[in-house]
Amino acid sequence: MYLALYRKYRPKIFDEVIGQDHIVKTLINQIKLDKISHAYLFTGSRGTGKTSTAKIFARAINCMDPVNGSPCGECEVCKSLEGTNIDVLEIDAASNNGVDEIRDLREKVKYPPVVGKYKVYIIDEVHMLSSSAFNALLKTLEEPPKHTVFILATTEVHKLPATILSRCLRFDYKLVSLDDLSSLLKRVLDSENIKYDAQSINTLARAGEGSVRDTLSIADRCVSFAGDTLTYEKVISVLGIAEREILINITNKILSKQTGEALVELDGVLSSGKSPLVFSNDLIAYFRDLLLVYTLGDKSREIVVVKDDIYESMKMQSTKENYAVIVKAIEMLSGVEQELRYSAQPRIVLETAIIKIINDSSLIERIQKLEDEIKNFPS
Repeated sequence: MYLALYRKYRPKIFDEVIGQDHIVKTLINQIKLDKISHAYLFTGSRGTGKTSTAKIFARAINCMDPVNGSPCGECEVCKSLEGTNIDVLEIDAASNNGVDEIRDLREKVKYPPVVGKYKVYIIDEVHMLSSSAFNALLKTLEEPPKHTVFILATTEVHKLPATILSRCLRFDYKLVSLDDLSSLLKRVLDSENIKYDAQSINTLARAGEGSVRDTLSIADRCVSFAGDTLTYEKVISVLGIAEREILINITNKILSKQTGEALVELDGVLSSGKSPLVFSNDLIAYFRDLLLVYTLGDKSREIVVVKDDIYESMKMQSTKENYAVIVKAIEMLSGVEQELRYSAQPRIVLETAIIKIINDSSLIERIQKLEDEIKNFPS
């Protein structure tokens, strides 16, 4: 049976958790100093390692001989905790969000662990609990048995009551950097004996948007299509990402205030099957790269991974005269993202956004020109 990449390469020790060094170091120190808290809160975007870290931590605090804070994987306790075990219980709050489930949990926490030192409860998506369930959980968090550790994981920490937050040791998970995701992809693809180029890696890492799970899931789709050789062309074919040449053309029309020509270019793109939302995100990413080229100059070459001829075209677009349009485009397109996602007419939303970018930037230029004329007007 085929195992998805994000499951196959799920971290089993702390050293394999990427992009969360501030959290990993703290947890390792707690294990080494034997200062285990009774309740932890892991919060952050999806796919950043919350549940994986919770599982590693649960095994590590029960391990008989931890190695650099991580579970050794060799002792009797580690082996018994590898599969399903009553000492480490993972609860999905999305489907077990009632007060009865939490009351049942309160009864079970009284019993000591069977094989390890701690009984660990990992409650995933804890923000989905009902108000009455939170109240039931609160009593247990106030006076938990010494052998019990709670790890609450959530993507929406603002939905948790303050009474719950105040009783947990909170860790905020960051989005994983592009460099870390790229390094992970290279390591995974090397292990799978799949060839790749720099552009394909960079494109996959960007598409993951800071999520390790999303990045590996997207890579899985692309590998299934590409076979044993992953190229930039194959990646954009699977993801439906607009090629840079198309982005350059439509950007030229926007920068030169050619509204009609810009809409014609957009029509050609969308008629080929591109999603308005996906193309809008591509445009945002492209304008962001233009902003980097303008701001950083030649230093941007290390960040903006494109072919040399494409980079030269981007340098020509990243001028002082175009700066206001570039910034306006990023603001306007980012502002309509939610509307594009849920609108029944996303094409019209994107067309309107492009018209507004051109019109607003033209107005800004006229105001700037008027201000310059007033400054130069003889007193």
